[in-house]
Amino acid sequence: MSRPEPTFPQYYVGIDVGTASVRAALVDQDGSVVLTAKEPIEIWEPHPDHYVQSSNDIWDKCCHTARRVTQGVDPSRIRGIGFDATCSLVVLDKSFQPLPVNSNGEKDRNVILWMDHRAFGQARSTDRNRVLSWGGWITTRLNLHESCWEKAGHFLDLLTHCLSWDQHSYGCFFYRSLCTLICKWTYSSETGWDDSFWTTIGLEDLVSDYSKIGVQVSSPGTPLGAGLSSKAAWELGLCEGTAVAASLIDAHAGGLGVVGADVTGHNLPCETQPITSRLALICGTSSCHMAISERPLFVPGVWGPYYSAMVPGLWLNEGGQSATGKLLDHIIKGHAAFPELQKKAKESGENIYTFLNRHLEAIKKESALGLLTDDLHIWPDFHGNRSPLADPALKGMVVGLTLSQTLDDLARLYLATVQAVALGTRHILDTLQAAGHRISTLFMCGGLSKNLLFVQMHADITGLPVVLSREVESVLVGAAILGACASGDFHSIQEAMGRMAGVGKIVESNPEHSSFYDKKYKVFRRLAELQKEYRALMQD
Repeated sequence: MSRPEPTFPQYYVGIDVGTASVRAALVDQDGSVVLTAKEPIEIWEPHPDHYVQSSNDIWDKCCHTARRVTQGVDPSRIRGIGFDATCSLVVLDKSFQPLPVNSNGEKDRNVILWMDHRAFGQARSTDRNRVLSWGGWITTRLNLHESCWEKAGHFLDLLTHCLSWDQHSYGCFFYRSLCTLICKWTYSSETGWDDSFWTTIGLEDLVSDYSKIGVQVSSPGTPLGAGLSSKAAWELGLCEGTAVAASLIDAHAGGLGVVGADVTGHNLPCETQPITSRLALICGTSSCHMAISERPLFVPGVWGPYYSAMVPGLWLNEGGQSATGKLLDHIIKGHAAFPELQKKAKESGENIYTFLNRHLEAIKKESALGLLTDDLHIWPDFHGNRSPLADPALKGMVVGLTLSQTLDDLARLYLATVQAVALGTRHILDTLQAAGHRISTLFMCGGLSKNLLFVQMHADITGLPVVLSREVESVLVGAAILGACASGDFHSIQEAMGRMAGVGKIVESNPEHSSFYDKKYKVFRRLAELQKEYRALMQD
């Protein structure tokens, strides 16, 4: 299909490749989500802490979801497409075919998922390298068995693979997003690749052939090549030549879809402050905390600063928590009362989180809901600490358990876990503020933002108002914003953000219980200290 002159209304497609699913949205020029679709993707765990996926499976799901959201829409009205994806590593052989990344040898399993910890030892041995002081951790995932390394022809972040599907014969396969190269691959926008780093970690063969990891770099929102190839367009159900944007990591797309919203008239502290007073909190399986600044700020235990990695012209610091939504699922489903919870939630026609939130309201009696955990405390790093301690060896802790395992106990444990995640956000915020950030408002999106208890606890524990996006699917809107920029319909990402991002619900903090959460925060910080102390004792 060839593209005719644009007609109105005009749309964009945003595709989000998450940890466990691919989602797509059809978005109009005002940022309203017209239709969404979702398809699960396979995850395999061949060995403990080894998580792998299939790039073929992921691309198939991209195509299915794109076709579902555009069904019945004239494809000539779809002006652009943008992708975002997790920071996972795709490995292809020299013929651009999938190469297995584990010793079991399943051909299609060629993606090392972002949460894979096989390179833990290697990462610890290189974590003091000068380059890694500001970013670049996907490189540690190049810890592959020898036969895979010898056969490998191309190492791509998952985002680049989605952009490049079937594009190598058209000269577009080697495009890389500046966002991923800067944030995860040790690339510098000023100086390019650092030869000494690759030599230091024993990958000097890459220095002579950087095409394996990227030589053509494009800023987010930039149109790639001549747009979709005929084959990719047919598989996606779109027009050949439809604009394809150089895109963003999934959390960065979420930040783009929420942080630029017009807050005029909402009486928020950030209304009279620069955009740098806003922190984007993208919370799903894991959580990311995106702070922007006009000058580079080095924050201990927080990645960055990265120039133009999310918002053009601004520096980005990226904090995060390795397990948030996944942690809640783990805590709830591992409890003895989970079958009872499932049964009662089904009978009430509610999901388990809505039921638990309502159950907490019922058992709080005369006290405030948050006070139900005065003797129950959790350190939430069941999958290591990403920020601000940057210690992947930290483990989760629960203090205050009894022999009772009723539904009430499960509800309290769930609440304590939500609070622990919010206390982790406060810990990251304190570290950002100490380094020079001046944050007054949280902008939250992602799956957990649909849980109002989760949102309220973040407001109460941080003491800051939380702005929820007009569109719940802010990550998809962020991806669509990139497609809109690539189409030429907007002059800049900032212009598209102002038009397509919007304010939804605002959740204010409740200062009445601030002293209680101050105490819980002190306990929270002490738990990490205790764990480090007993770890040191056991190593003596």
